[in-house]
Amino acid sequence: MIPIQLRTYFLTAGILAGLLSTGCVRKQFFQPDARPNVALPLPAATDSVRGVTAGRQYARHGRLYHALVGQHHRSIWAAPVNAPVLNLATARPGGLLAGKVGGGFNSTSLSLTAPDGSAYVIRTVDKDPIRATPEAVRGTFLVNVLRDNVSATNPYAALVIPPLATALGVPRSEPHLYYVRPDDPAFQADSLQRFRGQLAYLEEKAAVLPGNATPTAVLNSEEAFAAVFASPAQRFDQPALLRARLFDGWLGDWDRHAGQWNWAVGTPAANGYAPLLPLPKDRDMVFYRLDDGVLGWLIGHVAIRHWVTFGPRYKNPVALLSNGEYLDRRALNGLNRAQFQAAARALQSQLADTLLSRAVHRLPPTAFALEGPRTIAALQARRVALPALADALYQDLARRPMVGGTAQAETFLINRYPDSTQVIVYPSGSRPAQPLFSRTFLSSETKEISLQGLGGDDSFVVNNPANAAAKIRLRIYGGPGANKLTEGNKEVGAKALRGVFFSQSSAPAAQAYDKLPEE
Repeated sequence: MIPIQLRTYFLTAGILAGLLSTGCVRKQFFQPDARPNVALPLPAATDSVRGVTAGRQYARHGRLYHALVGQHHRSIWAAPVNAPVLNLATARPGGLLAGKVGGGFNSTSLSLTAPDGSAYVIRTVDKDPIRATPEAVRGTFLVNVLRDNVSATNPYAALVIPPLATALGVPRSEPHLYYVRPDDPAFQADSLQRFRGQLAYLEEKAAVLPGNATPTAVLNSEEAFAAVFASPAQRFDQPALLRARLFDGWLGDWDRHAGQWNWAVGTPAANGYAPLLPLPKDRDMVFYRLDDGVLGWLIGHVAIRHWVTFGPRYKNPVALLSNGEYLDRRALNGLNRAQFQAAARALQSQLADTLLSRAVHRLPPTAFALEGPRTIAALQARRVALPALADALYQDLARRPMVGGTAQAETFLINRYPDSTQVIVYPSGSRPAQPLFSRTFLSSETKEISLQGLGGDDSFVVNNPANAAAKIRLRIYGGPGANKLTEGNKEVGAKALRGVFFSQSSAPAAQAYDKLPEE
């Protein structure tokens, strides 16, 4: 089954692309080599190349195509840049040993290992999204359209991130741009042909944490959420995730689904809970530009709304951040509006003009000449509007929040007031200095709260049930175990309290708090 968004994309793309091209998928879509003149031999001792391009094929269209499809970042993909030549034997002290070929639906990547055990990865700058297309259309011109959409990304945006992330205390990688020789013996296997003669990023897999801290372990999103659902031992560092998510929005990085994150397990705090610190991964969609043509505008504004174009203003802030909805609803649910605003103001104070200029100047000089001043101006304008971005995200999440327990027994204490509802979650039989969860939801912001006990014998205690009963609805799911709903100390039935829905069963699968994320 083709996802509805992808079907809509192909329908919209087909209408316009059909006017511009016919026939089958272009067999020689990609540039054969980043060096424009491959006829000139590359001496064995050459340690750098000049005038290479990330993807000249994206700039071969004329004005009509640009008007209909969009100019995007085509000029940067075709801009000549200089890059060192990759040599795995000398790229890091002791050399790097090639491992497993991987990559998602777009990039091709190769795992590498240093003698000290450090893990690295090299991934192509250019992408081939053909693996994301249904088999039925892989031989058609629609593949050309999807491949051409890569031109909406800025190939060098990842270079801008490190100094900005460091200033904000957001974990980050440190990518380095290289040219891979087509005759490099380390890349002669058939599975590595996509690297030959191309620009690629080399970076250490382990993210750089604030203060160069060392985590006790690193989990992917599925492992992290499974751990959080299993017991109270590990809790998400919600302020750190909020900071990272606002950073995503400020950069226009809309591709922040669960698979784009790892999680560093920190040392247990005084309350006994070990924090999980978010580690952002790929930054392919930073400074994304799509809506500068008829097709791009239709895709971004009608078909796939989270493909939001980066510019001086946040064109659709909720859609921009919607790919991270799974994380946000479960790992930002303990923060109130004031905390969202404080986080936005903190980012504003840390993103000085001098920092923005220094970061954007990390683009190759030819790329900076094309986009640098416009990018800096857009970042400055978006910095001013960060509180509005934070408020848009907050209001979206606050409308129907979900709060979950774990597979262990918990007590949900629910205090109802005329203008709000307070939810506090404790491990059953104890009252630690800090509960698992505590937040007051305002009836002016929240329509309904979903409370899910998950496993264990959970208890849901509602105090002052008459207050705000009609203003903030409660949907309570006990899940496996002997669960009970009480009014104060008195156990009541499922329909005894107005404005409260109570079920001994788990929530529907699509709404389940403990549904694991899709990587």
